[in-house]
Amino acid sequence: MSEKKAGKKYQAVIFDLDGVICHTDHYHYLAWKAIADELGVYFDEKINSRLRGVSRSESLEIILELYEGVLSADQKKDLMEKKNSIYRRYLKELTEQDLEAQVKSTMDAVRSRGLKLAVGSSSKNTALILERLGLKDYFDAVADGNEILHSKPDPEVFLLASAKIHIAPEQCLVVEDARAGLLAAAAAGMDGAAIGEAAHCSPSDQQIAKYSLEKFSDLLAIVDSIK
Repeated sequence: MSEKKAGKKYQAVIFDLDGVICHTDHYHYLAWKAIADELGVYFDEKINSRLRGVSRSESLEIILELYEGVLSADQKKDLMEKKNSIYRRYLKELTEQDLEAQVKSTMDAVRSRGLKLAVGSSSKNTALILERLGLKDYFDAVADGNEILHSKPDPEVFLLASAKIHIAPEQCLVVEDARAGLLAAAAAGMDGAAIGEAAHCSPSDQQIAKYSLEKFSDLLAIVDSIK
């Protein structure tokens, strides 16, 4: 874990969901791959990585960059609904065993320090995922894709989460695995902690995040070091 500069005391931590608290990326990949195959469009893990942190409609538009035809708004809506239906079928395989012990113990420890915990996710399946993981009533607040008009990198979802827990944005720390999410946190006036793919991006992108987490439990060291 590396700290980029001295910071202030945080009163809350806002977590992205996919790729941070849990890992459902492969389910997203399989669902979008099914849609791409139906359209006869090439799709791989590299293209899938561009979908991190963005809305379902934006994800479809990225996939359609390689599509030679023209789709109506209704056809696009049908494809998005089909993708979500496939994805939700995969989510039925998710259980509490998919919540890593390190993630739960770290969040418990952060909460024991007196910080509030919230989720800020663009996913419209946030409630289902949290229920499957046994976290339905765990967080102080949840803001998700069903409540916002603009997905990341717009800061709306993080600002909504901070409003729900009544903590000023500058006193919130965001944990994100996607560049779009880190940009959203910065736009909200919140410090960001990059994990996963976001922690291993280009040097210029790394400047977006104040912290880089090698593992989830590094978060506790940040909380303890900020006085």
